[in-house]
Amino acid sequence: MNVRLTEITDIIRSKNAGPYELTFDLIFKDFDWFEKVNNAGVINEDLICRLYGILPSDIINIVSFKPAKAIKVTIRRPICSGDLGETDVYGAQQHAPFLDVSLSI
Repeated sequence: MNVRLTEITDIIRSKNAGPYELTFDLIFKDFDWFEKVNNAGVINEDLICRLYGILPSDIINIVSFKPAKAIKVTIRRPICSGDLGETDVYGAQQHAPFLDVSLSI
């Protein structure tokens, strides 16, 4: 079954996790979807690397947190928050690549 991530989540967001890291929260609509996605392992290094054009070494962690029905992904920022050339000081617009993700579960 193919399903769009936006159809099975309530929240997809990004934010700073300090000046050198970005974190993404994928909060699912219900525990059933959370379990299906988590058990399928489709939110993984390959997906993150493809979405953000980064190496696996730039991924700090991918954590499932069942009480919140959430998967949290943290990566290294390509440019330090507030540095010259950096365009999103708060990291609040970096989740956009997740909005087009379709998952095969």
